[in-house]
Amino acid sequence: MTATLFDLTFLLIAPFWLLMIFAPKWSWTQKIAESYLIVLPPVVIYVVLMIPVLPELLPLVTRPELGALAEFMSTPTGAALVWAHMIAWDLFVGRWMYLEGRRLDVNPLIMAPVLVITILLAPVGLPLFLIVRKVCDTTNRGTAVVTHQ
Repeated sequence: MTATLFDLTFLLIAPFWLLMIFAPKWSWTQKIAESYLIVLPPVVIYVVLMIPVLPELLPLVTRPELGALAEFMSTPTGAALVWAHMIAWDLFVGRWMYLEGRRLDVNPLIMAPVLVITILLAPVGLPLFLIVRKVCDTTNRGTAVVTHQ
């Protein structure tokens, strides 16, 4: 069951990423991304995997030690839990980035690579997006001032 849940974790959220990357201006993409519920599939998988190992997991997260945590994460359940956690968080952050990108009217050709990097390497994608956001926000404010004069 653990292997199946591991496989499902990404498969269930891939459609949301595909919409944000390949159909960013489609009205349904925006409506779907506005819902926090899109992160529920990996969260549910996380909870299902977590409940049976909660007595073992709680000490690992309340008093983390590298060796014990590495040992747990090297098990199929530990790896699947970490994967579900990462997938849920990455989608939550990616969803926010997508919505901010739409709000700031960031070109989809700029956002697509940033979102792909976020899927693959979220800790790199987030600061990259923050730079894009800062540049676009500054540019949009400068444009807004010019058009109102």
